[in-house]
Amino acid sequence: MTQFTRWQDMQKTPVATRQHSIDELRHRVHTKVISDLGPVLADQTLPEAELRRLITESMHTALGDDATILSATERAELVRDVTDDVLGYGPIDRLLRDDSVTEVMCNGPKDIYVEKAGRLTRAGVEFNDEAHLRRVIDKIVSQVGRRVDASSPIVDARLPDGSRVNAVVHPVAIGGPFLTIRKFAADPFTVADLINFGTLSAQVAHFLDACVRGRLNVVISGGTGSGKTTMLNVTSSFIPTEERIVTVEDAKELRLQQDHVCCLESRPRNIEGTGEIGIRELVRNSLRMRPDRIIVGECRGAEALDMLQAMNTGHDGSLTTIHCNSPRDALARIETMVLMAGMDLPVRAIREQVSSALDMIVHVSRLRDGSRRVTHVSEVLGMEGDTIVVQDLYLFDFGMGVDADGLFQGHLKSTGIRPGFADRLADHGIRLEPELFTLQPFARKAVGTR
Repeated sequence: MTQFTRWQDMQKTPVATRQHSIDELRHRVHTKVISDLGPVLADQTLPEAELRRLITESMHTALGDDATILSATERAELVRDVTDDVLGYGPIDRLLRDDSVTEVMCNGPKDIYVEKAGRLTRAGVEFNDEAHLRRVIDKIVSQVGRRVDASSPIVDARLPDGSRVNAVVHPVAIGGPFLTIRKFAADPFTVADLINFGTLSAQVAHFLDACVRGRLNVVISGGTGSGKTTMLNVTSSFIPTEERIVTVEDAKELRLQQDHVCCLESRPRNIEGTGEIGIRELVRNSLRMRPDRIIVGECRGAEALDMLQAMNTGHDGSLTTIHCNSPRDALARIETMVLMAGMDLPVRAIREQVSSALDMIVHVSRLRDGSRRVTHVSEVLGMEGDTIVVQDLYLFDFGMGVDADGLFQGHLKSTGIRPGFADRLADHGIRLEPELFTLQPFARKAVGTR
């Protein structure tokens, strides 16, 4: 049978059967490349361009030895797919390279979604089967020294670029495995970017700059995917470069621009069930590292007590994030997390600790139009009776409505209230200009200039 006759037969092959043949060929070629280049693939010193060349050559050799006839398009797609499998993360590799994609969600091998501009859409790609997805998950978590299996079916990890990864496998993932990747921009967002996006105003940016330089303790609150980590990164950029910063995170995500930064990352239990080092232990240890600032990526448990104690014992200017729906909810959640520490503390004592430690709460929300906005900047005033008093300094104006495309037209506006900590900042040589608290258009020097 001539090659042309085989080509004619290929054109008559049912689509499902044809796809099955291509999938089998992809598996054979993948196996052949791994067999031929196994030791080479483990060579960390080999440039990626050279590695891609060797993989491509090996694939073309394998395809030439195989009897399956491919069109030019099918051949190019197969080469790309196998290369992505060997060097990257399979079918989601191209999604991770797409700058417009901010999140990748795999609800099993065939059901993959992406987030673009705050909206969820189907990705149009899929894994071959569960085993294929598991191989990619294992590759990701092994790069940061973690594992995921039936005895430890939930894992947090990160990609080399800092993107956050969460994986859940059987037996807790019904219909899984599930893989969620929250991408980080190749170049970290700056305060100018957030102003351009409408996340915050220039007025609020200058105000936050003054507060951070004035060593106020700030909590950034918000829901899942609201942009808390991005906001924390930008807020931390206001910290003077001469200060020593210690960061504490579950999986390293923060990308601080200063030089003098020590990064601590929690460690899960090993296969024997020992060796776990949690956030709380790292926060306590950070106090012995002579920090000027302590930044906790997220308080979600008993470490909240240690964070409050650090803020109350001379470590001013600390920053952290908390999951909640409003600044008032942030205070209630901190109170609950302190109780999780197992200390039999009266509620009033906890509230006094909170009111004494915190100076300000910046609340970030993801709105219905997909945009991330700072909706509250609130000052923690102290105790009044048994209640922590909070006053809003800036609020998002939802009353301006939405445009024809459903986009919110509002922006952050000052409430006209001058914060009670203004005099404390003045004692440190930082003056809050009156125009920071007016409704007039704000035009000042570049944020971050001194």
